[in-house]
Amino acid sequence: MNKRNLTAAEMSLLNCHNCGLLSKKMDHVRVLLRCPRCGTQLHRRKPRSIPQTWALLVAAYMMYIPANLLPIMTTTHLGHVQSDTIISGVIYLLVSGSWPLALIIFIASVFVPVLKLFILTYLVLSVQLKSQWRPVDRTRLYRITETIGRWSMVDIYVVTLMVALVNIEGLADVEAGPGAIAFGAVVILTMFAAMVFDPRLIWDNIRHTHE
Repeated sequence: MNKRNLTAAEMSLLNCHNCGLLSKKMDHVRVLLRCPRCGTQLHRRKPRSIPQTWALLVAAYMMYIPANLLPIMTTTHLGHVQSDTIISGVIYLLVSGSWPLALIIFIASVFVPVLKLFILTYLVLSVQLKSQWRPVDRTRLYRITETIGRWSMVDIYVVTLMVALVNIEGLADVEAGPGAIAFGAVVILTMFAAMVFDPRLIWDNIRHTHE
């Protein structure tokens, strides 16, 4: 095997999962290796990456249902109470002519979470099925989920700002609904799922096939 094609693990290099420091593993050392910078135990790959990712994804799928069915915001104005889910809020913004804001909310709060769940599910399944299909593109998909995940919180930010501004001006009474809690849980769970998934597992299947 050409040295140029060796992986970091094959060259006895271990990456710290906590601070990212690359350390050299000594073959004669039989004690648990720890990162010299932060003291975290070093591993060749993230331990229990697949089962932990599955657990977080299943929990996110379960929370996604109440996140869309339960009201994310309840408004009381002149004795009239109105509860809005994410979808009904998007429809209201469209009807009222605020289609740019409606588009932002739809993409960030509906499209992105579903896309991230599906991508992470596909990546975990592809690793478990030992798929060798386009590893570069699959790695890019993973990087995309890492980048866009935090932007799903736009809807929560909008609700928070509305609650603060409207209540201060005394125009109405706005409260965050249980759907906001469920939706926040979906975003956090998918972010953690992306963190515990190890994209290097995608390439391990390619390496093992050509050895």
